[in-house]
Amino acid sequence: MAVLFYEAVFCVSLVLSLAYAYMWHKHFDVHFTLIFIFIPLSNLGYVLLSRAHSLESALYANRMIYLGGCYLIVFIMFSIFNMCNINIPKSVRLLMFLLSSLIYLSVLTTGIKKYFYKYVSFKRENGCGILYNKQYGFMHTVFLIMIVACSVVSIAALIYSYKNKKDVSRKMIYLLLATELVSTSSYFIQKLLPSDTELVPLTYVLSQAIYIIIIYRINLYDITDSGIDSLVQTGNTGFISFDFRFNYLGSNKTAKRVFPELRELVVDKPVSICQKMNDTVLVWLKDFSEDESINEAHYRQGSKYYLVNINYLFDGRRKRGYQFFLTDDTKNQQYISLLNNFNDDLKVQVAEKTKNIVEMHDRLIVSMAAMVESRDNSTGGHIKRTSEGVRILIDEIKKNNTLGLDDEFCRDIIKAAPMHDLGKIAVDDAILRKPGRFTPEEFEKMKSHAAEGAKIVHEILDGTDDIRFHIIAENVAHYHHERWDGSGYPDGLSGEQIPIEARIMAIADVYDALVSKRVYKEKMSFEQADSIILDGMGKHFDKSLEPFYISARPKLEEYYSSLE
Repeated sequence: MAVLFYEAVFCVSLVLSLAYAYMWHKHFDVHFTLIFIFIPLSNLGYVLLSRAHSLESALYANRMIYLGGCYLIVFIMFSIFNMCNINIPKSVRLLMFLLSSLIYLSVLTTGIKKYFYKYVSFKRENGCGILYNKQYGFMHTVFLIMIVACSVVSIAALIYSYKNKKDVSRKMIYLLLATELVSTSSYFIQKLLPSDTELVPLTYVLSQAIYIIIIYRINLYDITDSGIDSLVQTGNTGFISFDFRFNYLGSNKTAKRVFPELRELVVDKPVSICQKMNDTVLVWLKDFSEDESINEAHYRQGSKYYLVNINYLFDGRRKRGYQFFLTDDTKNQQYISLLNNFNDDLKVQVAEKTKNIVEMHDRLIVSMAAMVESRDNSTGGHIKRTSEGVRILIDEIKKNNTLGLDDEFCRDIIKAAPMHDLGKIAVDDAILRKPGRFTPEEFEKMKSHAAEGAKIVHEILDGTDDIRFHIIAENVAHYHHERWDGSGYPDGLSGEQIPIEARIMAIADVYDALVSKRVYKEKMSFEQADSIILDGMGKHFDKSLEPFYISARPKLEEYYSSLE
């Protein structure tokens, strides 16, 4: 019966570790990962011990068991300190790890030296292997002292955080306290029970389950990815997050400057407990929850005006609450005031402001594309190079414009070029960052970025006044991998079914792929690339674009040579 118990507990711990692997994010505390690795290993040791038929095999199993005993209490303590935003000096971390390792080394000497066990016997009882008649050495006493010390320090940190740290969720504190009590008390409770069946493996599984809940909650409190942590914490944009029950989840420094009352709010507590928040933020939240079109508000603080944008807080693709974005809108409000009081001279200022807004919009688009590109380790600088390639091609088309493209169209396609690969944000990192060629299955998933990119561009530009640019940008993202002969993707369009803007983008995109180094290939010479492009005219590319490519070729080569 005991064997079945240990096997069942091991299987559950393994499943929980697989669940953690599924939920894993690169910003998770490394101690979480260590906990979910060591617990199944330790529980496997209990299975092996129960199935042992000799003292030697039992001692090997016991050494695996003590992987958890020696290290888990330390990993849990470190994770508690990290979750409570309490710094542990590196020297202390190193000392604790060395102490755990020293204790574990003494465990490894069992049967050879008497540091941990002076004496131990083995027997099989009721079909289960058991170590008994244990006589402990001095390192076992050190082991017990370490367990007690880590537990006391961890509980003290949790009590301190509960009393003094408003930026730590009380729910997290309760869960971490439960983990600490479960993992520590099991060892001492076992000593009081007459049964030879160990309860420690079960308490390990309970600790895993609690950590799964903690990890699930973590995504609510991480208001952005670490890639833009500096922006969130020190930028000009304020961020505030709430769950669907209007409980406060967190905010950055900029938001706290705009709403000093946020410093008094407690994580996971209702925003309504603060009267100022109740009269402003809560009203906006309720309005948005009832009508999503009411997603903007203005807030004045002294001489400053702030634009408040309200949207959903996403965890992946799931809506988990509400997100506020606060931006300084003082200049815009001043312009609006001037428009109501002054004459036509103000039009110059309005035009300049509009230009700044358009430039900011364009920079945001390029920045978003750059963030997507940063995930792909094979296309560094691809956005900038292909955009320049499109500009060079457009310049040649405009010299002898037999295609009939007007200036506005030419400006729009150049502006749309950086958006052509936005769909890669929907491609899994394992594929996008693969250091080599794709398998057929991986390539099929990669191909989805064209259609996904069109959807993203549509959402970004939905509602814009510039409908023509919206269409051009969406077409560039959607169809730049289509081929003239119909063998491309995602829709297999052919000939003039492919929008002209996508046909132009295709030449710049392929040319860059040929003459640039990738993780799976070296760059080609200009002569080789030129041969492939010309050979593809009428098959891959629009034959009518060949004269413009030929005339643009010297400038393309000059540009790429300047990058070396």
